Formats: sequence, C-alpha cells, structure tokens
Amino acid sequence: MTLPPPAEELRLLDAELWQLDARRAQLLTRRAWLVAALRQPEQSRAQASARPPAAAPPRPETAAPSVQNLLLILGGVLLTLAAAVFTLVSWGHLGIAGRALVLGAVTLATLAAPVALLKRGLRSTAESVAGLGLALTVLDAYALHAAALSGTDGTGYAAAATAVLAAAWSAYGLLPATSALRLPLPCALAAAQFPLLLWTLATEASPYLITAALLVTAGLDAVAGVRLPAGAVRVTAVVGAYGVGGWGVLGAGWLSLTADGPGDAFRAGALLLLAAAIALGAARRGPGTGQALGLAITSGLLVVGALGGVARFAVPSQWVVPAHLLVGIALLAVVRVERLPDAIRLGFAWASGAVQALAVLWALPAVAVVVLGPVGLLGRVWSGAPADARAAVTVDVPWPPHAAVAPLVLVAVAAVVALGVRAEPWRARARLGAPALLWAALLTLPAVLEVPYAAGMLVLGVVTAAALYACRVTASAARVTALVLALVTAVSLTLVSLASQSATLVVLSGLTVLFAAASWRADVSPCTAPAALVHAAALASASGAAADWPPARTALLLLVVPAAAALLAARLGASRTTVPVEATGAAVGLVAAALAVTDPPLLALVLGLCGVIAAGTALRAERRSVGGYAATALFVLAAWVRLASWDVGTPEAYTLPVTVPALLVGALRRRRDPRVSSWAAYGPGLAATLLPSLVAAWADPRWTRPLLLGVAALLVTLLGARHRLRAPLVLGGWVLALVTLHELAPYVVQVTGALPRWAPPALAGLLLLALGATYEQRIRDVRRMREVLGRMN
Repeated sequence: MTLPPPAEELRLLDAELWQLDARRAQLLTRRAWLVAALRQPEQSRAQASARPPAAAPPRPETAAPSVQNLLLILGGVLLTLAAAVFTLVSWGHLGIAGRALVLGAVTLATLAAPVALLKRGLRSTAESVAGLGLALTVLDAYALHAAALSGTDGTGYAAAATAVLAAAWSAYGLLPATSALRLPLPCALAAAQFPLLLWTLATEASPYLITAALLVTAGLDAVAGVRLPAGAVRVTAVVGAYGVGGWGVLGAGWLSLTADGPGDAFRAGALLLLAAAIALGAARRGPGTGQALGLAITSGLLVVGALGGVARFAVPSQWVVPAHLLVGIALLAVVRVERLPDAIRLGFAWASGAVQALAVLWALPAVAVVVLGPVGLLGRVWSGAPADARAAVTVDVPWPPHAAVAPLVLVAVAAVVALGVRAEPWRARARLGAPALLWAALLTLPAVLEVPYAAGMLVLGVVTAAALYACRVTASAARVTALVLALVTAVSLTLVSLASQSATLVVLSGLTVLFAAASWRADVSPCTAPAALVHAAALASASGAAADWPPARTALLLLVVPAAAALLAARLGASRTTVPVEATGAAVGLVAAALAVTDPPLLALVLGLCGVIAAGTALRAERRSVGGYAATALFVLAAWVRLASWDVGTPEAYTLPVTVPALLVGALRRRRDPRVSSWAAYGPGLAATLLPSLVAAWADPRWTRPLLLGVAALLVTLLGARHRLRAPLVLGGWVLALVTLHELAPYVVQVTGALPRWAPPALAGLLLLALGATYEQRIRDVRRMREVLGRMN
C-alpha cells in the first residue's frame, strides 16, 4: 500500500474534519429540539396538577338492562292485573259474543305480539308480552268455566284446564317463531305438576292414589330433569321433582306408619319403592356427583322403610327393628356390584350405615340400664341377693320394652362393622367400634336372658377379664378402648355386687387381683394399678363393715392401701405409674382420716400412721421435700388431736411439737447453706411458741408462766446475741420486754399514783430536751466532719 503525498493527505484530512463538524452541528440541533419536546409535557402536567380536579360525573346506581327488565315486569304485572279485574269484575257488562270476542282478540293479539318483537330484536319486551299472554290464557280458562261450564266440577275442570294449558304453552314455546322465548316452556312444566293431583282429588281417590299421583308427577319431572339440557326448563323440572316428590315421600311414609293391616302396609311399601326407584334412576342418570350421592342415600333409606314397614305385620313387635336392620345390611350387596356408578354404591353404603346407627341407638337404652341401673343399690347395700340379673339392674328404673333382641342387634352390627368395612381410612375405626358393640351385647345378655344373679356377675367378671386381656394389643387406640371398657364393666360389676355381702367381698377380691395382674404391663399400669388400689380400699372397707367394725376402726384397716402404695411407688421409681399410685394412696389416706373423725384417739393414731408412711416416702431422694413436710404436718396434727382428746388446754403442749422440728430443720438448712436468713430458718419455729405463750402469759394471773416465758426469751436473746442472729435476738428481746412490762405494770401504776401531778409532764419535758440536745450535738458533729473532709480535698 502506497501513501499519498503530504499535500494530498492534508487536503483529505481537512475534508473529513469539515464533514464531522457539519454532522456535529446537525446532531446538536436535533438534540435541542428533543429536549424542548420533552420539557413541554412536564410543564403541561404541572399546570394541570396545579388546577383543581374536575368533578367526576355522577355514576348511575342501576344498570340500564336492570331498569329495562324492571319496567317490563311491572308493565306485564299491571296489564295482568287489569285483565284479571276486567274478567272478574267487568265481565257481566258484555254478552256471550262480546266476551268471546274481547278475550279471544286480546289473547291472540298478545300471543302474536312477541313474534314481531323478536324480529325487531326486542327480546325482553317479547318475554314480558308473552308472560302477559300466558296469564290471559289462564283467564280464558276461568272465563270459559264461569260462562259456559259452570255446572261442571271445579276440581275436575281445573285438572283438565291445567293439562290443556301445559300442552298449549309447550306448543307455543316450541313453535319456530317463538322458540327463542324462555318463559313458555318452564310455565308449561309448572302447570304440568297439577293435572294428576287434581284429577285424583276430583275423583275422591284414596290417599294411596293421591300419593301415587304425586310420585308419578315427580318421576316425570325427574325424567325431564335428566334428559333436558341445562337451563330454566331443567331447573323447573328439578324443583318440581324435589318438591312434589318430597310431599309424595312424606305421604307414603305416613301411610306406612299408620297402616292398619298387611294390605295397607304393602300398598304403602309399594309407594315407597316407587319413590326409591325414581330417586335411584335420577341418581344413575344425573350429572352431579353430590346430587347423585344424596339421591342414592335417599333411595336406600326408602327401600328399608318400604320393606321394614311390610315386615312390621309379618313379625312380632320386638323383631321390627331387627327386620329393618336386616334390610339395611342387605343394602351392602349393592356395594359389591361393580357395574353401578361409584356414587350409587357409596350412597347405599351410607344408607346402610345410617340404618345400623339407628338400630344401635335403639339398643342403647338397654345398655344404659345395665350400666347405670345398679346405682340404685347404693341406697340398699346388702339388702339381699335379687332374683335374677335383670332385677339387679332395674332397682329404680324400668326395663326398656322390646329390649330382648338388643344383644342380637348389637352383635349383627358388630359383625358388619368387623367384616364389611374394608376401606383403610375406616378400617381402624371399625376395629375400635366392633369390640365396643360386642362388649355392649355381652353386657346386656344376662339381663335379657334373666339368668341367675350369680351367673350374671360371673359374665360381667369374664367380660372384665377379657377386656383387660385385650389390652395386650399394640395399637394405642385399641388399648385405650379395651381399658375403658374394662373399667366400666368393673364399676358395673361392683355396683351389682352391693346387693349381697358375700358377693361384694368376692367381687372386690377378684377385681383387685385382676387389675393387679394387669398392672405388670407398663403401658396400662398407670390406670390398672390405681384401679387395683381403689378396689383394695373398697375391699378393706367392706371387710370392716362385714366384721361390724365401727368406721373409725375400719380406717386402720384402710391404711394398708396407702402403705402398699408407698412401697409400690418406691419400687417403681421414675415410672409413669408412680404418680398415679401415690395420688391414689394419698386419696385413700384422706378417706381413712375422714372415717376416723368421730373417734379422736383413733384419728390421732391414723394421722400418726399416715405420718409414718409419709416419712417412709421422704426417704426417696425425689420425694424428700414433699414427704418430709407432709410427715411433719401429719405428726403435728396427730399430736394435737391426741392432746385435744386428753382435754389439754396448755398452748405450749400444741406449739412445742411444732417449734422443735421447725428449729431442727432450720438449723440443718443453715448448716447446708449459711446464706439463709435467720428469719427464714428460725423465725417460724420461734414465733410458733413465743407468740401464743406471750398472749397466754398476759392473760394468766399466776407468776409461773410469765417466769418461764421470760427465762426462755432471755435464753433465746442471749443465743441470738452470741451467734449474731437477728431473728432470735429480736423475737427474744421483744418477748422479754413485753413480759417484763407485764410484770412491772402494777408497780409502775403505783409509782405513777404516788408522784405529784406535775412530775409526769416535767419528766416528759426533760426527756424531750435530752433528745433534742443529743440530736443537735449529732448534727454539729456531722457538719464538722464534712468540713474536715472538704479541707482534705
């Protein structure tokens, strides 16, 4: 590449620089224009924001279509009212020809007007005018009956008129010119609800035919609701099916309940089966899953009501409920049919479950009587063994009627729950419900069969043992269920045994052994161990009563249970069973103390033995504080009760048993922790004796108590000064001063009486002067010290 000569290259460079300057000037001009263009909208917005905002136009509260529809509806209603008034009031002013001409012309014109309105696109106006035309046809029917057919039966004519109107309105709504109207077909379907019902009423048919007419109408509505597309017609059909069908089902159910014989029950059952078929057909063809489920449940319940109502006259009265239950269980066969929709199968399963639940509720009164009926024996303890197991539970309550088949009902439901429920979410619940139902059946069986009294108690004992054995299962919910059933059965058995002395002792002994044996399992021992202790306490009380011991003496035998509870708790250690066992033992100890209240010496002995048990509990490290305090309190209470039984009135006899242990505890506490205040260590113990004794000394006219109290207060004061303890020093000093004042008070009074009257004021003035001088001297010393310190700074 050859370079141009220098002159040529300089010329080229100048040309390029000139082009660059020209381009730069052009770009600067364009930039200035763009900046000006951008600043102008900002200034406009600033000016606009400076001006107040313009008021917004008022917003309409109602949309135009709503106003239009309201006006059309009101117009149609007013015209309909005017036509009705004309027909009913002004009818007699015209002859037969004028009447026919006016009504026919107005009706035809009104029904023809929507055709022209639809062509112009005025659909809402056409709907309003069509509604007026339909109302005029009703008036035409009334006018025809009033003018020409007044001798015919009104109900029969209404049946025919509604049928004709339904057909006419349907034809009118299906015409090509008026098929766009939405009002005629729903009105035709609404009018079709009445012909069959009015016809049966006109012919004075039986209630069965009237109910059948309602159900047939509901069936036709159901067919229409299933086959018609979604819209107003279908909604009308569904509403009619539910409304008319509901009245039909109520009528059929009432006829089944009030049937006087097998024939009436059969006819009512046929009506219920017809309703069930309609509901099942609608459920099978219906589009909605939730609606189909409800219809399937209704269908299943109607089948049970129909067949059960027929069986009511085929079996004895006590077997009516089992017959209904059998039909309800038979519904589960439908669940196995795979060809049916899931909604129908689930609905029949729910219907069967509802029937079984109602059957169980029917059997519950018998179970309640067996469980709660023996409570009446609490007021008739050991009154004598009843004749049989039923008499033992019906002390104050009657036996429910038709309860002979209650165990069979419970067993049948338990079998269905145990074998028929296979779905996993419900399987676990079924495993809990089936044993509970079987337990209830076994519990009621002795009373139902009226077995001997001893055999009935034996059955209850076996049930208790079986429930405790069932606690061996691993599932926690099943274990809790079995445990609750065992406790309930044990309570019922205990109440039943109260009728006989020997039965009470045997039953309580057996239950104590059963629950004690079940307590070897750690998972149930928090409940079974306290239950064993409670039954042992009841056995001790019953044994004392059987030996004709007074309650206070029986309390000594009852203390065996708290002692056993304390030993068992010491063996258990940190187990979950420890606290329930200790609480049960404490509760039994309180019962023992309550039994001994009437005999103070025995009460003192009981309290002392309870204190020994509490002291033994305090030997355990985790119960040392609680057991120690409890033992101390029990020992003190025992001493007080014993002193009260000896008619001891000296307060020191009651306070010293409290003071001595309190001072020992305080000394041990300060020895372990020297930081403990003397008020906390020795204050309560000293005050427990010094203060009551001081009150007694001030009221005692003799010299012995004040002397002894003064000597004791002096010793306490000297000990407090020797060891520099504030509580003994203050309490002992104050008590000593008050005792001295009490003893010197007579002499002070004598001296005061012998002095002249001016002597007390003079002595008071001298005392005040001395105090003032001392106070002034101290103030001066403080000032002098402050000056010395100031000079030091």
